[in-house]
Amino acid sequence: MSDEVMQLSKLWAGSHYNEGIGRDDIFDKLREECGVFGAFNIPHASSLGYYGLHALQHRGEESAGMCSVDSRNGGNFNYHRGMGLVKEVFNQERLDALPGDRVIGHVRYSTSGASKLANAQPLIFKYRDGDLAIATNGNIVNAPSIREELERQGSIFQTTSDTEVIAHLIARSNKDFVSAAKDALQRIIGGFAFLIMTNGKLLVASDPHGLRPLVMGKLGQGYVFASETCA
Repeated sequence: MSDEVMQLSKLWAGSHYNEGIGRDDIFDKLREECGVFGAFNIPHASSLGYYGLHALQHRGEESAGMCSVDSRNGGNFNYHRGMGLVKEVFNQERLDALPGDRVIGHVRYSTSGASKLANAQPLIFKYRDGDLAIATNGNIVNAPSIREELERQGSIFQTTSDTEVIAHLIARSNKDFVSAAKDALQRIIGGFAFLIMTNGKLLVASDPHGLRPLVMGKLGQGYVFASETCA
């Protein structure tokens, strides 16, 4: 068996795609990409989210996840995340368990934090105003210093992803969600595209320099957001 075939076989060496591949082989590359997809006021939003993430699969093949909200049912959160490709993580049964008219989804490459389920996005949190879900593409350059500051103040982090600092900054603020999110985003430095969802709102944000791609489209009476126009 040739060396190239041996390298290809590593892609499927584990329980999911890409688990068996190393970081120093001929197929490794700069993993600066992730993909985010969101839909607001769209019936069966998770079904649309599935196809959106499938269109963004090239931006991340380590993990996939979606979180949905049903505004007609009290804004309850439903979510599922898993390691591997979108088609490995989601099937019809799992999509049926994500009802609602709002969704945010994510496909991941490890830009910050290890490639493991705990770091798969969207990250989901409980805080004083209810539920909070965050999906992002990009890197927060000053995340380590903010994380150290928050840990000194008593914050307990559940992941090694730099995205989690945003949740803590929002949760610790005494302001309303939108104002708290604006303040948190103004504290961070880097290139990023964020989808931040609560039980009642979906906030979409890009870094001031537009370093990470983020597009918005209209579909009927609703809106969609994606890392690339192909989605």
